Amino acid sequence: MADQRSARTGGSATATRKSSAPKKGLEHAARTACQSLEGLIGHRTEGVSAVRRSDDGGWCVVVDVLEVARIPDTTSLLASYEVRLDRAGELLEYRRLRRYRRGSADE
Repeated sequence: MADQRSARTGGSATATRKSSAPKKGLEHAARTACQSLEGLIGHRTEGVSAVRRSDDGGWCVVVDVLEVARIPDTTSLLASYEVRLDRAGELLEYRRLRRYRRGSADE
């Protein structure tokens, strides 16, 4: 497949590998925040609600976490955490913003 891309673009396989290298952008910040938070608090992440650049050039990511799994699933307790990363993607701090039941609407 890399050969097909190289033939289409006229570049070499090396150029294709460079362009497909992971970029340190929004997606990388979201993934890093989820992994770091899971490792610290020991709860599974459910998703990311928000990602934005912070004033210092790092990232501020809001991660949704499953804190208490229940049956039926609609009674499970989730929480939103704000995770701050520096420019290099290192964890600076995190804090829980709110705790809520799955399926509940924001007020």
